[in-house]
Amino acid sequence: MIRRRWPHWSTLVLLAMGVWAAPRLLPHVGALVNVRSREVRTPSFTVQTLNGDTLSLASLRGQVVLVNVWATWCLPCRVEMPLLESTWQRHKAAGLVILGASVDRADASVVRAFVAARGITYPVAIVGAEVIAALGGVRGYPTSVLIGRDGRVRHTVMGPIGPLTLEAAIRRAVEERVP
Repeated sequence: MIRRRWPHWSTLVLLAMGVWAAPRLLPHVGALVNVRSREVRTPSFTVQTLNGDTLSLASLRGQVVLVNVWATWCLPCRVEMPLLESTWQRHKAAGLVILGASVDRADASVVRAFVAARGITYPVAIVGAEVIAALGGVRGYPTSVLIGRDGRVRHTVMGPIGPLTLEAAIRRAVEERVP
């Protein structure tokens, strides 16, 4: 009599974790090794920052833009904000602009105080569904969208930015020249 062996429960748990993690990790790996999406998107939107400035992606053409979609209630967003600030400080002279796109529905003064308490100096705006749609949608927070000097999306990464993943993509993007 042949007895059929079922996989051990730990194997099933590891398989389930792999299925869950793969779509979240692959964009990070793609940014690290420069695998771009086949989809070519050139988002377009205009926002008003917490400082009262108006920024549009069209006005930022020629610069590398990292749009970071976040919320004050999102713990991973809080953790990555100092990393984003240091990344911006390191690369802003080379043409990097980081735009914090808060999805909070709180009053702007609440978001402004939150940003100030963390020493964030890059531009931050409270955005609505139209900006999220222009970026191609967001499935989780934080989500970062790297846009090249030509206005095209280079990488979209969900989850906190790791020092190895998007840093390599940012370096490539700021070194790239638009014809």
